[in-house]
Amino acid sequence: MPRGVMTIKQILTELTDGPPRIAEATTGLTNAQLHSEPGPGEWSANEVLAHLRSCADVWGNCIVTILDQEKPTIRAINPRTWIQKTNYPEQGFHSSLRAFTKQRVTLLDVLHSLSPKAWSRLATITGAGKPFVRTVQSYAEWLAEHERPHVKQIQRIASTMRTHQVK
Repeated sequence: MPRGVMTIKQILTELTDGPPRIAEATTGLTNAQLHSEPGPGEWSANEVLAHLRSCADVWGNCIVTILDQEKPTIRAINPRTWIQKTNYPEQGFHSSLRAFTKQRVTLLDVLHSLSPKAWSRLATITGAGKPFVRTVQSYAEWLAEHERPHVKQIQRIASTMRTHQVK
């Protein structure tokens, strides 16, 4: 759940920096390395990326819905449920990263074009207990805050894969 402490500039910076940081961390690794778990029961870099793509789908779509409709009611979708409707975990890492990056550029184009007032547009969220209200800014912040530790996770996984030389 977002804490509401990031400025719009910080949100945009964080969302901009995520995909290139992932690309930099994974440069030179093989698809096998990127699909390998760094340890028992841990996610591979590809699984983390698939999760990030699922979150970007769900929360990014909520942002677009809020901007397209006047005070919409949105049924909550858990990204872990949404991912089951995709083939993200089976995709090659590099093609998945390209798709994630392209999606992010599109979202950032939308976010950069917003007026300060548009960042405050509201939606009522249902289906996750008592209905609650979110804004464009709260969804964008949630996405940025959620992504940060997962980018670090991919960096650690990539370092582990280089150390262990998984082919």
